[in-house]
Amino acid sequence: MLFVTDYCLPLNRLVQRFKFNATVALAPALARLILLRVLDAKRQPLWQKPDCMVSVPLHSRRAWRRGFNQSDLLANCLARWLQCDYFPKGIRRIRAGQSQHQLNARMRRNNLKGAFRVDFPVAGRHIIIVDDVVTTGSTVAEIARLLKKQGAATIQVWCLCRTL
Repeated sequence: MLFVTDYCLPLNRLVQRFKFNATVALAPALARLILLRVLDAKRQPLWQKPDCMVSVPLHSRRAWRRGFNQSDLLANCLARWLQCDYFPKGIRRIRAGQSQHQLNARMRRNNLKGAFRVDFPVAGRHIIIVDDVVTTGSTVAEIARLLKKQGAATIQVWCLCRTL
């Protein structure tokens, strides 16, 4: 997992403004922070350029209420800058569950069973999953499991923050 920082000041405040106050103008600046970490990681000997990117999806009702998907905005910028394919609807949330925000790790895993569907060609590709914040890792783990099942060559997770 590649992340900019732990979920702490000052970035956590920007993420909250971005996500919960619909400050979508922050997307390019926040995506650039991820890009800086990516450029640093590129110096490592095992670096693998991604073939494509997907973002962690919101259920259609939540996306409609919020008006945007924060992970989608980040992934769109990153894919353009890194010149790789981006599938904005490549992962679909097909079952609404409870908001993950207040759930513990076990409840999150149970909440995500059967929640996603892969809708793009995966086999042999080096895939990046983009999210804003990774808390327990349950969401990205479930998406990664589906991608592996369909033959992804490698899967990485890129995010702004992770919780401790």
